[in-house]
Amino acid sequence: MGPANTPSNVRPADEHGESPRPSDASENPADSEGRTLRRGLLLLDTVQRAGDAGLRVVELCRASGLQRATVHRLLATLLDTGHVQRAGRFHYVAAARREPQAAGASDLARRIAPVLARVSKACGDAAFAVVREGHSSWCIARHVGNYPVQMLTVQVGARQPLGVGAAGLALLAALPDDEAQAAIHGHGVMLARYGGMTPERLELLVRNTRERGWAVVGNHAVQGVLGVGRAVCDAEGQPMAGISVAASTDRMTQQRQRWIAGLMKEALGDWAGRAD
Repeated sequence: MGPANTPSNVRPADEHGESPRPSDASENPADSEGRTLRRGLLLLDTVQRAGDAGLRVVELCRASGLQRATVHRLLATLLDTGHVQRAGRFHYVAAARREPQAAGASDLARRIAPVLARVSKACGDAAFAVVREGHSSWCIARHVGNYPVQMLTVQVGARQPLGVGAAGLALLAALPDDEAQAAIHGHGVMLARYGGMTPERLELLVRNTRERGWAVVGNHAVQGVLGVGRAVCDAEGQPMAGISVAASTDRMTQQRQRWIAGLMKEALGDWAGRAD
């Protein structure tokens, strides 16, 4: 039977293994969101069951019954949230969820709050603290300054690709190179959504950060905003967080960037001394 004889209320299956079903132009958005959530959980469960060997996209399609485009879209979200990570060029595995770090995030936020307050009070701009979760940065604390125009680029609890913001970039650059490279190339299509960021651009920013000792990045997390960041390390010198200050690009001159980087270094030094 040709396409002209196909009933108007029937559409082809949009996923492998799903039979055609009546279209519903008035579908409740909540139903659509629920279906997307179920597919995402199905894909995550498929990746987790594969263990350390991981699965390629074609294998994920076959195991889950989802189309390639759907798998790529869901993987991008799972990579961004730190639930899945790349293993080599083509395989995907479940990411280590760093439960101890997550459990201690609120305690770290409480302990580092005086640093953010000190820096923010001195410069007048908003200060932020992030930790790493997979290939993402997770904002755990924020202090609003007293300057009339505040650049509140992220909310507490927000996640974004590690490196598109100044605190995340400082943290990324402080990682061992193999971990940094895995994060840079594990973002997938999500990276380009942040001001056209590319892996090559992020690699350059990491190199500059390591040479300079502190991070500068602008127009990626939020257009027209530039951030300065520093890594926060534990007593053994291992990176555990990043802090940053964000302001408009016009306000954040090179001289001001260096000054704020110095403020953060001094505040972190005093904070680490008290912790010891």
